[in-house]
Amino acid sequence: MEILGVDIGGSGIKGAIVETDSGTLLTERIRIKTPQPATPEAIAQTLKELVATIKWDGPVSCGFPARVIRGTVLTAANIDKSWINTPVEKLFSETLGQPVFVANDADVAGIAEMHFGAGKEYLDKQVIVLTIGTGIGSAIFLNGKLYTNSELGHLIFHGDSAEKYCSDAAREKAGIKWKEFGDRFNEYLKHLEFVMHPDVFILGGGASKKFEKYADRFNLSTEVIPAKTLNLAGIIGAALYGEQRLTGN
Repeated sequence: MEILGVDIGGSGIKGAIVETDSGTLLTERIRIKTPQPATPEAIAQTLKELVATIKWDGPVSCGFPARVIRGTVLTAANIDKSWINTPVEKLFSETLGQPVFVANDADVAGIAEMHFGAGKEYLDKQVIVLTIGTGIGSAIFLNGKLYTNSELGHLIFHGDSAEKYCSDAAREKAGIKWKEFGDRFNEYLKHLEFVMHPDVFILGGGASKKFEKYADRFNLSTEVIPAKTLNLAGIIGAALYGEQRLTGN
């Protein structure tokens, strides 16, 4: 199935047409700068611009940086607060004049990783995919099934949300080197291991591209590996989510 997958982020909105059977991008990835302020109406119009640029009139599915339940945005940790309680699927569908599917961005990145990335080897295990960027997104899989809208980056850790301590943005703000970041993230993973004890942690997002710089800092019984789908995870995963919604599988 061919679906336009869209990754809506704080700095850019990226999209491409995806062949969901293979995870292959059929078009060049288009990126449009996220408007500021990133209000619901502004994002909807930028999405419309992206769809027009790609010249696409088929199914559209988006990963969005918030908890999205039954088509409505319920949280706004790293996005404009005006998004809270916005019926995002309704807004995007009315703006584009066709159905648009929307899910949490970490969830769709996890879907991509389980289908086409490192997660393929762990379909019979408990897997936690963590996306490390401005915040920390999470996707939990048990025997290949997704538990939606987890927010493990917002667990209280060192007196605040964990992502304030060991996200990539926190690393940059603190001006620490990758080894120290690895020590911080190891602390966080030890906490998750104690609470949930998965079979494997898969680390994605921007910081995963530097995995080799801090991989030796992990000291857990749980396996820790880097994601393979990297920057394309959001686009591919969004398309796969759209396919699930269209087919009911």
